[in-house]
Amino acid sequence: MRWKILLVLMVGLGLAACETTPEDVGSAQGSGTSGSSTAGNVDRSVSSGSVASLPAPGGPRPGSQEDLVTNVGDRIFFTFDSIQLSVDARATLEKQAQWLKQNRGITVWVEGHADERGTREYNLALAERRAIAIRDYLVALGVGQNRLQTRSFGKERPVDPRSVAEAWDKNRRGVMVVR
Repeated sequence: MRWKILLVLMVGLGLAACETTPEDVGSAQGSGTSGSSTAGNVDRSVSSGSVASLPAPGGPRPGSQEDLVTNVGDRIFFTFDSIQLSVDARATLEKQAQWLKQNRGITVWVEGHADERGTREYNLALAERRAIAIRDYLVALGVGQNRLQTRSFGKERPVDPRSVAEAWDKNRRGVMVVR
């Protein structure tokens, strides 16, 4: 009887040692600015799986998503039901435009997002207009339009799934993703 308990205990410990921790798929990542909300600088790693995508010992690889997040900020935020770019958002977009000019071979996705309020169709359209507003501002700053592609996720990819004002502030965003 003691051997059975000992065996079960050892198997349980062996399985626990093999457990892996899943990535935070829905966590808020990146950095940016907003007049009404705050977002901290959180690592956004590149998931290509190659050794070349790992950060250099002195910092992130130039032109990588991590470089964008760390040195510039990859997101801006919008107020409720708006596509207007705030002063803070424009400042971040100006830094992004400079970064894109320094990294001429880089193309990016400009993603638009919305909070959960409103219908799916309305939020997809609103998020698309947000992505286009970002793209158009970057083009006006001298970034080639052929380097910027837009896509809308509406309310489908919240960084904070809660139904509170703090979460909605985080979810109304535009994000630049290196392709």
